[in-house]
Amino acid sequence: MQTTFPTVSVLNVPFIKASRAQFLSTLQARIDHQQNTFVVTANPEIVMYAHQHADYLRLLQHADFVTPDGVGILDGAKILGDPLPERITGFDTMTALLTWGSDHHKAAYFVGAKPEVIDFLRDILPSHYPGLNIVGLRDGYFTDEQTVADDIAAKQPDMVFAALGFPKQEHFIATHRQAVNGLWMGVGGSFDALAGTVPRAPEFWQKHHLEWAYRTLKEPKRLKRIAVIPRYLRLVRQQAKH
Repeated sequence: MQTTFPTVSVLNVPFIKASRAQFLSTLQARIDHQQNTFVVTANPEIVMYAHQHADYLRLLQHADFVTPDGVGILDGAKILGDPLPERITGFDTMTALLTWGSDHHKAAYFVGAKPEVIDFLRDILPSHYPGLNIVGLRDGYFTDEQTVADDIAAKQPDMVFAALGFPKQEHFIATHRQAVNGLWMGVGGSFDALAGTVPRAPEFWQKHHLEWAYRTLKEPKRLKRIAVIPRYLRLVRQQAKH
């Protein structure tokens, strides 16, 4: 079950040209066929980090799918004259897969976030996704990666969600993905949103692509992260000229 999408290269990171629905059905088919699949959900901050770290860029280029998780990526593709259909966020992809996984009795492994977030998930996941087989729930504060990888290998989940933040989660997946022929996906802060410890922006803000603004108002320390956007757009405009 091999499906490839055309891609748009934004500062050498290949983003898939696909709708959410197309992408989701592709992932579901690959999970059903036990295909090893590495998904990166990337925003401008990740692209800028990759631009400055060649090893991380190579890692993204070797992932099976890189999705545009951020309106800045859509803006970048537009500047390049090769627009992307829509934003595909890690959180939405993960929750859609969990719902599908619950309906089809798939097994999922969760690694990352703070211990208290994992405690929340331990309480709420079984009621939210009753058909899902939760084979692993562990926080991101481990020192021995191999122990975690061995546990994942022993449990053989259909889906592994790593909320370790970039670049750690992608390095973790690239190093250990052969432990299980399933889906491996880096999801950043999505466990916090899933647990309700960090609420998602209200629908109005989401619809108008202003989720980043809402979250910055709630967490002013994010300003530093948003500061990369102007530089990112300047580099994309340079790319468009070549």
